[in-house]
Amino acid sequence: MTAKRVIVLHDERLANSAEPSLLQLTDLKPVVADGLLADQLGRQLHDLRISVTDRCNFRCSYCMPKEVFNKDYPYLPHSSLLTFEEITRLANVFMSHGVRKIRLTGGEPLLRKNIEILIEQLAALRTQDGGKLDLTLTTNGSLLAKKAVALKAAGLQRVTVSLDGLDDAVFRSMNDVDFPVADVLAGIEAARQAGLGLDKQGHFSGIKINMVVKRGTNAEQILPMARHFRGTGMVLRFIEYMDVGATNGWRMDDVLPSAEVIKLIQSEMPLVQLEPSQAGETAQRWGYADAMGKHDPSLGEIGVISSVTQAFCSDCNRARLSTEGKLYLCLFASQGYDFRPLLRESSVSDKANDSTITTALAHIWRGRNDRYSELRSTMPADKTSATISGKRVEMSYIGG
Repeated sequence: MTAKRVIVLHDERLANSAEPSLLQLTDLKPVVADGLLADQLGRQLHDLRISVTDRCNFRCSYCMPKEVFNKDYPYLPHSSLLTFEEITRLANVFMSHGVRKIRLTGGEPLLRKNIEILIEQLAALRTQDGGKLDLTLTTNGSLLAKKAVALKAAGLQRVTVSLDGLDDAVFRSMNDVDFPVADVLAGIEAARQAGLGLDKQGHFSGIKINMVVKRGTNAEQILPMARHFRGTGMVLRFIEYMDVGATNGWRMDDVLPSAEVIKLIQSEMPLVQLEPSQAGETAQRWGYADAMGKHDPSLGEIGVISSVTQAFCSDCNRARLSTEGKLYLCLFASQGYDFRPLLRESSVSDKANDSTITTALAHIWRGRNDRYSELRSTMPADKTSATISGKRVEMSYIGG
């Protein structure tokens, strides 16, 4: 008789959540992973973003506003977090279903003690065809100067650094903990010197810099940021202020559309649109043009991520794993699938348990039809995004 398996759908990070429903995985036909797992819209699983902590040392208003994430906020206890070994086990299962890229995120991932050990474990994994995993990490840069060499030595390939402006007063205001921009810039330089951002051939392919643009807050930093990173080999990406979670007070009026960002930059620095570098890429690429109007690789490129005004749900191939083992199929999800009980179940062997997890993941992804941003874009302007999906998981819990 087939053993009964239950995965709880519940997000303990959301206030006033409904009672958890259950996804019954009883008598499901075992799935043999072939690396070609696709959802109901034909989107194959390719990227996995893993949050390793729900804590951060910044209090950016669009992510972890200080009035909510204060000294009394109930962060997850350490015992609730997945261990590095559990994360690696899950990552291996995801890779068997086609994941080729893993991004470590948070919160601020460099706050997780001994993160280098996890990176080393993940770097040792191999895809079904024997290739190396594309292993990256997103950070606010505050600890990068101290950690860059160790991260590279552990096997991290690339980093993405969040930086919302070069003006020190603007930056300190946005991080809301009075952290100086100079220290983040020092971290970026330390990452470059450590070799983070090298491709498989050993060439510098670029550290990515993410700037969340909020109208009336830091929009005047767009041109200074573009000037600063032009020609450095680093890829600056402008992100539309998104309606993630329920604590950042999001309003459509605060969104500066990417089209306006591009128009502003082109008024000073000519740009030419570039082809996507890979399927499912979230950023639209623009290269700096030479005098002939063609892309000059020596000047580099920028990107715009337009999840509010130009939805890219149609080819979204990303899954997100919370720091306590809940799987989310969309950045705007309101519920997750809890894999931690299966990881910690001791009544069966690891091999049998991994087989159960493999089957569970296959059935969950095959049932996926999430396309929140596309649905939002079809709604009347006077309707709020909450109409579609209700209360959503916070970005600090599953990463951006």
